[in-house]
Amino acid sequence: MNRREFHKTVLAASFLPVISCRCQSDSPLTALPNIVILLADDMGYGDLACQNAESKIPTPNLDALAQSGMRFTDAHSSSGVCSPTRYSLLTGRYHWRGKLKTGIVNAFGDSVIEPDRITLPEMLRQKGYNTACIGKWHLGWNWRAIMKSDVSPVRQGGKTFYLPDAFDWSQRIPDGPIDHGFDYYFGDDVPNFPPYTWIENDRVVIAPSLPLKEAPPTREGSWETRPGPMSEGWRLDAVMPKLTEKAVEWIGQQTNGGKPFLLYFPWTSPHAPIVPAPEFQGKTKAGGYGDYMYQSDWSAGQILKALQDNGLADNTLVIFTSDNGPEHYAYDRYQNFDHASMDSLRGLKRDLWEGGHRVPFIVRWPGRVRPGSISDETICVTDLMATLADIVGYSLDNQTAEDSYSFLPVFLEKSSGPPIREATVHHAPNGQFAIRQGDWVYIDWKNGNVTRVPDWFDQEKGYSKTEAPGLLYNLKNDLSEYQNLYHEQPEIAARLKNLLEKYRSQSRSIPLRD
Repeated sequence: MNRREFHKTVLAASFLPVISCRCQSDSPLTALPNIVILLADDMGYGDLACQNAESKIPTPNLDALAQSGMRFTDAHSSSGVCSPTRYSLLTGRYHWRGKLKTGIVNAFGDSVIEPDRITLPEMLRQKGYNTACIGKWHLGWNWRAIMKSDVSPVRQGGKTFYLPDAFDWSQRIPDGPIDHGFDYYFGDDVPNFPPYTWIENDRVVIAPSLPLKEAPPTREGSWETRPGPMSEGWRLDAVMPKLTEKAVEWIGQQTNGGKPFLLYFPWTSPHAPIVPAPEFQGKTKAGGYGDYMYQSDWSAGQILKALQDNGLADNTLVIFTSDNGPEHYAYDRYQNFDHASMDSLRGLKRDLWEGGHRVPFIVRWPGRVRPGSISDETICVTDLMATLADIVGYSLDNQTAEDSYSFLPVFLEKSSGPPIREATVHHAPNGQFAIRQGDWVYIDWKNGNVTRVPDWFDQEKGYSKTEAPGLLYNLKNDLSEYQNLYHEQPEIAARLKNLLEKYRSQSRSIPLRD
């Protein structure tokens, strides 16, 4: 039996009817689970306490989630930065095949999701799901549709930005979440980008009338904010509490409709500006970031509690992960608090090193995923599309989710034989690539760094600079990427480079579907 046939057998066997906790006694049986995706922002692999014994940050709710489900130790975002990973999660496609060949979506940037591309929420909506995105979008909108024709950006303090009166805030903002599969959206788009206001569906809730005023003070690092329009009274530390409140409220509204639901909850934390709410300050031994991460864990707990309180937990698949590795403040945090947000991995956000894209990844699915299980399978955020397609019985065509493998057999611990993924491509915002296959990772560049590394850190850790056309590491023996084997294993480097070029030149990395 080949893998595809085995996969179909597992899929068919997994869908024995279960009773949704949402249903009354006279309600029909359903096999479609509710789906909640929690996406942390700039959370490092070592910030999850249950996989870092030296962590100075308690994460009791995420630890409990891992204990009640499956924790992946070798999970990866598609990029070292945020917009690309969000695109890949919602499309099952590597971001660099589209508009995000470098960088991110900047303030007031256009949508990067192609108009004809099937997204994860669109797929689920076709299977009868209610869909909501509450939180950080960061995939662009058509802001030009509400921009006045007779205005131009201003330049002040070396920065160029728009004033509040540059936009007609009463108009609908096209090409956002509800134009790409979500029935409902609530959020501030990007926490450190304008406009600083709430957006509900496709309109601002309160029209911005002031330029940005940065409040309250950050508890670590700099603001990382871009100037631009702000609503009166806007406070950056109120964002995560409000998003959590709205997500809990939306879950409570799903108990009467009889339809399964998707809640995509992309956090704005622990991304800078690091502004934990007052009640969380001083709660950890890792400074302001530790407190903000502790608050993020609280947010996860509120979602899990809402599912339980509304009788939805037993029929809800919860997936938790992060969009990339930790921001550069992690170096100072390591020095000041002895907390390694990257754990033993090399590199941080933006980097091609493992610390830039190896992320926490937890799956809880009562009655399906065995509590306390751990998988060392290499998985990528692109794989959510195909995995959820298998779970809901959606047939993907060859123009959809071209880089997405289904991990349903791994979830159910019915996978055998070779790894599901042939290989996994990593990408940095400077346009450079790496590829992982089995124990080997090949970085197709002279350096894995994009984020600057302090000299003291490399000296303390014993990292040395290498001169080679590429970098090759055996992660089984060298997870921290010390020893470049490019010259010792040229045939492996050449094989991986050729496979990377094949993936880049073709429109897909997965085999053609039947």
